[in-house]
Amino acid sequence: MKTTNRFFTALAAMLLFFSTSTMLAQEEQKGPQYMTATTMHWNMDYEDFDMDTWKSVEKEYLDKVTKKNEYLLGSSFYLHQMTPDNTELVYVRVYGSWDDIEKASMRDGELEKEAWPDKDAREAFLKKQQAYYSHDHSDEIYYTLPWVKQVPADNNKDMICYVRKTHFAYPEDGSNDEIGKLMSENFDAYVKNNPLIKGYYPNRHAWGSDGTEMMEGFFLDSMADLEKMFDGLGDLAKKAWPDEAERKARGEKLGKYFTGVHGDAVYKYIAALSK
Repeated sequence: MKTTNRFFTALAAMLLFFSTSTMLAQEEQKGPQYMTATTMHWNMDYEDFDMDTWKSVEKEYLDKVTKKNEYLLGSSFYLHQMTPDNTELVYVRVYGSWDDIEKASMRDGELEKEAWPDKDAREAFLKKQQAYYSHDHSDEIYYTLPWVKQVPADNNKDMICYVRKTHFAYPEDGSNDEIGKLMSENFDAYVKNNPLIKGYYPNRHAWGSDGTEMMEGFFLDSMADLEKMFDGLGDLAKKAWPDEAERKARGEKLGKYFTGVHGDAVYKYIAALSK
């Protein structure tokens, strides 16, 4: 797509004390490292709008361009379910390095020419594709964090994606060792073996409007499972830390790394339009 590279405080986070360079040196990840999230908006004046046709157009682009782009490790669409703006949809792309963000964009152009060698046919297709979107969009780049639970590779159904955005604080008594230990323990307790959570992807700000932001994506089968997930957090905490005093102390330790302000949204993940 031509739209400028159109994605629980108590669960998982990473403090800002880890600089990106430190994080890279520590993890030495060869897989996904960066994610771009482009928030787009439907063209509400498009009289011929049809959701099935939109999906077929984007599926054609996915098969002929996106899936063949070697610089893209993944891509996916997310449609409004519970957000402040029902016209929005989010397009996410995942990369192995910062340089691959630009390389992938250039490669898109090359693959478009291979897919539609005739210039008129190519421009006609891209015009049809772009007709579904308004000109307004915003972009964010996130650095992917290591506490990931992958959506099963064989998944072929749409899912609910609960997105939570939290904001880091800067406690003077904070330390890398403390927050790292807390986050690893929380991931194991709340996410890793939770059957309701089919996938979990934590990301922190790399480039965009808010340097304190952390964004987490939770993938579940249904809205009912999302409610069950929230309802079960207390029991999971008691199972991991049976002593009430210990649970309270851990909550206080973790809480000092965050402002206490957060935002929530729910999207629909479109499996058929994902790489």
